Amino acid sequence: MANESHILSAFDRDLEAVQAMIMKMGGLVEASINDAARALETRDDELAEQVRLADSAIDALEEQVNSECARLIALRSPTAGDLRTVLTVIKVAGSLERCGDFAKNLAKRATVLSQMAQIPGATLAIRRMARTVELQLKDALDAYIQRDEHLAREVRQRDAEVDQMYNALFREFLTHMMEDPRNITACMHLHFIAKNIERVGDHATTVAEQVIYLVTGSMPEEVRQKGDTTAFVGATE
Repeated sequence: MANESHILSAFDRDLEAVQAMIMKMGGLVEASINDAARALETRDDELAEQVRLADSAIDALEEQVNSECARLIALRSPTAGDLRTVLTVIKVAGSLERCGDFAKNLAKRATVLSQMAQIPGATLAIRRMARTVELQLKDALDAYIQRDEHLAREVRQRDAEVDQMYNALFREFLTHMMEDPRNITACMHLHFIAKNIERVGDHATTVAEQVIYLVTGSMPEEVRQKGDTTAFVGATE
């Protein structure tokens, strides 16, 4: 019995260490999203480069999380509930790594856009959307740490707001391009930036869904309606 207690406490310690890595990843991703959007708004190429370089630290943490989770499964033989936790950790780490990639892509395009004429109001709208997604991701991670199913479901529902912001930006950029063909290149870059931010929102939603799975043992049954309608712009009945 004492030996079993020792094994369980060792597993808990190892799991706490892995979850600390997850929170470190989350902090780095949130900072990268914020810094990339700020670099776009202020045309700060140096800050954009810092975001690009920071992505390697996020990638390294994901590799470390996956390695530690594999070791946990091999050495600790976790029970069904504990195994669910480990699998959730792997999934969350993967989502955070992808969010880091999107932030890096945003920073790359911010550097290109700093050499072009500004599209009125675009960078401020992008910054607002990025802040919304950053908070969505933060709440998803808080829900994970606190095992808060209610907060996770709230985060999942909030993704519709991000989709609506993306739809509005898409139409705004389309208008600028139609009004003046010289805006096309800048607006295309801005569109891809907005799409990257929208994808971060999708991954924050994935984290929230993993929290629901972790707490309840099953994924949400209700289908989450996507609010991205840009694929239908210009489509005929």
